[in-house]
Amino acid sequence: MAKVESFELDHTIVKAPYVRPAGVEHDEKGSTVQKYDLRFLQPNEDALPTAAVHTLEHLLATYLRDELTGIIDISPMGCRTGFYMILWNEHSPEEVATALEKTLRLVLETTEVPAVSALECGNYRDHSLFSAQEYARQVLEAGISRDPFNRVF
Repeated sequence: MAKVESFELDHTIVKAPYVRPAGVEHDEKGSTVQKYDLRFLQPNEDALPTAAVHTLEHLLATYLRDELTGIIDISPMGCRTGFYMILWNEHSPEEVATALEKTLRLVLETTEVPAVSALECGNYRDHSLFSAQEYARQVLEAGISRDPFNRVF
């Protein structure tokens, strides 16, 4: 059975919020895909409510693409403590953290959530801009570490 990278991470010693390279894949044609752990909350201590995580997903998917090239997908973690981001090529933690900080500042200024109609979203009634902004503020106030185990900015 193949090992799952995130299951190998000791969730009891990480210090959120942080960004963490969580994997990189290279294919035979020279393409590179990288996965990032964008951790907002401390594992096993807190979790984003579903409406907040859903709204943050929409806002990150929209705004973070303007800050980083090659984003393939941004998806919430099942534990609701953050998001996974998949992107082409390799990006440094500094580059990702800076882009995430800019994006979260935009979240604080947002007045309308994109793509919240029945046509655009599979659960369009389950959103909370207020909650998303509160968690964005919390992450920004704590600071986004470039190291998952030590608070490094």
